Amino acid sequence: MSSKYLLNIGFNNSVALNKIVAVVSPDAAPVKRLREEARRQNKLIDATSGRRTRAVIITTSDHVVLSSIQPETVAQRIDDKDE
Repeated sequence: MSSKYLLNIGFNNSVALNKIVAVVSPDAAPVKRLREEARRQNKLIDATSGRRTRAVIITTSDHVVLSSIQPETVAQRIDDKDE
């Protein structure tokens, strides 16, 4: 897959750009529940490299990806790819 279709989410980790549904902050209770449900279903992907989770990325396949970069940064990178 070409890098123009991948979004860098930190530490040499990428997500397919066309599979992203939402990028949210991990602090809200519904997001915490979503994260735990993904863990129970083996659909949680931790791409934080041991750092604090700052963004939660939800995909079309119901996978939940944890990233250590800010949601605003992820959104900006998505916007940059669109141009």
